[in-house]
Amino acid sequence: MTDWLVGLMESLGAPGAGLAIALENLFPPLPSEVILPLSGFTAGRGQMDLLDVLVCTTLGSVIGALALYWVGALLGRERTLAIAAKLPLVKPSDIEKTEAWFLKHGRKTVFFGRMIPLFRSLISIPAGVERMPLVTFTLLTSAGSLIWNTIFVMAGYLLGDNWSVVETYVGVGTKVVIAVVVLAILVFVGVRLAERRRGRHATRR
Repeated sequence: MTDWLVGLMESLGAPGAGLAIALENLFPPLPSEVILPLSGFTAGRGQMDLLDVLVCTTLGSVIGALALYWVGALLGRERTLAIAAKLPLVKPSDIEKTEAWFLKHGRKTVFFGRMIPLFRSLISIPAGVERMPLVTFTLLTSAGSLIWNTIFVMAGYLLGDNWSVVETYVGVGTKVVIAVVVLAILVFVGVRLAERRRGRHATRR
């Protein structure tokens, strides 16, 4: 992974870092906690301009987020509800509740979601489904991405040869987020299965 990133930045410079971040939005297994500090470290060695790195990585974040926004927009509300109706443990009402919540808190979710592992990518899809105004989505995504990117690029820039320490600490936070998501899914599935059982018992009576 690191060799590939180094090669990309050596070939393209700061735009290479931006390209890597755009791909990270589309393929979350590509970790921004590696790409961004390594970009800052490379800038610290004088191989790239620091401002160019911040601009290109933020632009890459926005481009990747817009791609997923349009996936959500093309999918649309009706298709999302149709897909939900076919899923075994999901009800269309779940989507409707999520929709209502997003309409109320969507702006904060898009902004702060850019700073949460995994959700950084996923949050763009419901924004597209709900057709959040494109200018609003772009501005919020740009602001959140700039903050996130600046923190990690500067960490790599200041830590120098120890830039990989960032990955270690952020990796712990990412695991916590994943654990919370898995727990939430398990609770959701458990509640749905319990509802089904109660429904069956009520029907038999």
